[in-house]
Amino acid sequence: MNKWLLPLSLLAGFAQAETLTVYTYDSFTSEWGPGPQLEKAFEQQCGCDLTFVAAEDGVAILNRLKIEGGNTKADVILGIDAPLMESAVEQHLVQPHSLPTDGLKTGLHWQNTYFLPFDYGYFAFIYNRDQIKTPARSMAELLASKATVIYQDPRTSTPGQGLLLWINSLYPDNAEQAWKQLNSHTVTVTKGWSEAYNMFLEGSADYVLSYTTSPAYHMVAENENRYQAAEFSEGHIAQIEVAGISQYAHQPELARQFLTFLTSRTAQEIIPVTNWMLPVIDDVSLPEAFSTLVQPKAITIDYPQFTQQREHWIKTWRSIAAQ
Repeated sequence: MNKWLLPLSLLAGFAQAETLTVYTYDSFTSEWGPGPQLEKAFEQQCGCDLTFVAAEDGVAILNRLKIEGGNTKADVILGIDAPLMESAVEQHLVQPHSLPTDGLKTGLHWQNTYFLPFDYGYFAFIYNRDQIKTPARSMAELLASKATVIYQDPRTSTPGQGLLLWINSLYPDNAEQAWKQLNSHTVTVTKGWSEAYNMFLEGSADYVLSYTTSPAYHMVAENENRYQAAEFSEGHIAQIEVAGISQYAHQPELARQFLTFLTSRTAQEIIPVTNWMLPVIDDVSLPEAFSTLVQPKAITIDYPQFTQQREHWIKTWRSIAAQ
């Protein structure tokens, strides 16, 4: 029978499912990242079509949203981190999520009404212990060394931005000198995390800026424990990755449903072993490798100060990195 002659009640079955568009970063959507599994699980729950649009990194996501403004297709932005939240709110790029937060880990002290966290970790420099027998035990020691380093651009990358915050937190009055020291043995600065980490794995540098959780991937997925995080005595900067609803979302209710899903047990059991970060709710079963990771001292961050000083800090970094 010609489908155009079917009753209207049956034709409804041919209607296209609602589409939820999520802007995120490229490693999140890769075949080994959490994107594919989360997409399958959420689509089964919502009966919708979840579409990921990938940028290079969290900073690039926010930059794209700024450029697109009211023309954006994004319903959800996923993968910026805590230092960028205030900027997103000030520029009216997101709307309140109106969702409860009492199920989150109490240690996160989460009260933000625009964003929900979906994972967290600590920035760290990763090294190969087959090559580095005595790793740097502090940021000061790394800066003063001749060990080669790869890190990410703070203008386009959340890890790079994390290093910007780390350096200025440790050396508020002498950041320029710290950057000069690091610049003297920096191999390259990449736009995003994936490029930097792959270069490190290929042997291009002694250290790469990544996360204390990165070694868990190698231990679980590759049964390899030579890659380790250097623990710094001054402490480490925490990265809390968040998701929020676009101010211009076409599907705001579906977006809220997705944010709720991200903090559900189903999603939280997927994310740590695909995005290789820590869960934001309690009692999530993790592989044994996670118990062997560095447990760093957290550096307290003044996020409003970061928002005020970010452009100045980047200008200082650029002047040194260009030399």
